[in-house]
Amino acid sequence: MNQKPSNAFIGAAWVALLAGTVSYCIGLWNADMYLNEKGYYFTVLMYGLFSAVSLQKAVRDQLEGIRVTNLYYGISWFSTLLSILLLIIGLWNADLMRSEKGFYGMSFVLSLFAAVAVQKNVRDVQLAEFMRKKNYDEEVNL
Repeated sequence: MNQKPSNAFIGAAWVALLAGTVSYCIGLWNADMYLNEKGYYFTVLMYGLFSAVSLQKAVRDQLEGIRVTNLYYGISWFSTLLSILLLIIGLWNADLMRSEKGFYGMSFVLSLFAAVAVQKNVRDVQLAEFMRKKNYDEEVNL
């Protein structure tokens, strides 16, 4: 059964992604840290978002029977875990208040989760549209 996600879930995923990434970036913009530190945290966020989407795609491809090499699957997992580890190491060693560290950690995790949800929704909508069109074409040809 290929069901399209509800508009509410699609909207909630996009709002969560924007809330997480925008708040993280606003926090970096206002942070009292060197530019190279801000660059590090921004790069970790972008790396984390990309790796989380890549992992979701690899997992979904496997579930749908699309061939995914073990190397790519492993790199996707490694990259996602590495991005989280890099953030933890950076925050552990940062000269920030614990509340700031918690803010960056939570907005990072929210952003990664939301990126996976958005990717899943995009994929589900495409699959639902494909199946709807396929069923319509089959009915027309009867």
